[in-house]
Amino acid sequence: MNSERSRLGLVIAGLLLGIFVSAMDNTIVATATGNIVAHLGGLDKIVWITAAYMLTEMSGMPIFGKLSDMYGRKRFFAFGLIAFLIGSILCGTAQNMDQLALYRAIQGVGGGALMPIAFTIIFDIVPPEQSGKFSGMFGAVFGIASIFGPLLGAYITEHMSWRWVFYINVPIGIVAFLLVTLGYHESRRHGKQVIDWVGIVTLVPAVASFMFALEFGGAQYPWNSPEIIGGFVVAAVLFAVFLGNERRAREPVVSFHMFRKRAFASSNIVGILSGSAYIVAVVYVPIYIQGVRGGSAMTAGLELLPMMLGSSVTAPVAGQLANRMTYRSVLWPFCVLFFAGIYLLSRLAGTTPTWQLLLVMLMVGFGIGPFFSVIGMAAMGDFDDRNRGAASSTNAFVRELGMAVGIVIYGVVQKHAFESDVAVAFRNLGAYADRLRGMDPRAILTPTTRSQIPVPIVEKLSHAMNASIHTTFVWDLIPAGVTMLAILWMGKARFQGKSATVPASDVKLGELEPNG
Repeated sequence: MNSERSRLGLVIAGLLLGIFVSAMDNTIVATATGNIVAHLGGLDKIVWITAAYMLTEMSGMPIFGKLSDMYGRKRFFAFGLIAFLIGSILCGTAQNMDQLALYRAIQGVGGGALMPIAFTIIFDIVPPEQSGKFSGMFGAVFGIASIFGPLLGAYITEHMSWRWVFYINVPIGIVAFLLVTLGYHESRRHGKQVIDWVGIVTLVPAVASFMFALEFGGAQYPWNSPEIIGGFVVAAVLFAVFLGNERRAREPVVSFHMFRKRAFASSNIVGILSGSAYIVAVVYVPIYIQGVRGGSAMTAGLELLPMMLGSSVTAPVAGQLANRMTYRSVLWPFCVLFFAGIYLLSRLAGTTPTWQLLLVMLMVGFGIGPFFSVIGMAAMGDFDDRNRGAASSTNAFVRELGMAVGIVIYGVVQKHAFESDVAVAFRNLGAYADRLRGMDPRAILTPTTRSQIPVPIVEKLSHAMNASIHTTFVWDLIPAGVTMLAILWMGKARFQGKSATVPASDVKLGELEPNG
């Protein structure tokens, strides 16, 4: 009994490490972007550092989740780790931006398998009454990784080479690989299955086209350019073909019958809304700290720590509460706290005391933490091991989608507000005002650049930056508020913790099941 418990602990430790490196990757890399461009050149291709990873990661999530249901979790988790580590090593050896983009795509393939499958394995190997506890642990690790990444990235780029933001994944990943592959033994045998090839070959380019349009619209190409409009059109057509195929496929990549379960359907809506609201705080609080308060990247990372601490406390607490209460009862009070935190972020000014900022960040962390754990429980709770992988990966996919769309939408909002305020502040400076208005606001307010700009101009730029961030957080109240309404739709659904249930493909069409 003790040996079995020890083996379970090692497997869980391996899964946590796998989630940690995957969740941390984009945030740690973002901090090193400036150094990477300085060494490799290719400023015009900088967006591919993130875009290449997200394209392959999001494309692979639903596919790997479904394949893990059909052929077993272990092999696909191991494949994901290997692909992620190979991609990391290759990224560290990149000699130009084209190579780095290609290697980041390989890394993203692995990342698409790690997060959803790791979360699913937990529900396979622990008793239902402990699922909330371990779900909370995973949620806490996700929150820690998202905040710890920028801090570690800033330290590495300052004291080591940028290449180590990729190499650091290798020792952590190897330990995770050994713990899971040696300790995790799947008992279920998988027979011959029918792979939904049509679903795969339409979903991957559909997601890729959509993410291309989101990533490059307004940056590399104007929003009304043929490239961006074409990307959205191709995505829409391929998604339409994908949806039509999934209704007829024998083993669909995404089973729409799963959405007949209220807990699953509502958890995905809550996930996409809360994800888009949360990412605004993660992105724009550091910009506020650096652009308005004149802090460094390291300072910005340190002042995000209360959000990490808050989420790492409430994620496991909420996970355990979800074993005994309805999802709605657990999430709604925390969502109110999250909404209040976003509102207070919209009230920040250049003179806001540091202690007040830290308190607001703690409030936001307390509020968002439960979403990291409970949403996954709600998505998988009504399905057995034959469908959990698809449920988990679909939920992870829509949350990533929510964050990606949120970054784009609020990036447009903030940029438009900043440019308008700069135009008003420098309306008497003519061409100089046009040059300032067209620059990236995050670039012109770095400490190095600030020191080269006259103080009166820096003050006006800081004021314009603060006003634009205020506008951004005001608009962010919309998804945060709608999230509260979506949580109410979860009704009395609660965690079932099923070890065997009717497959999603056997759920009959008809009225939406209330789950209690």
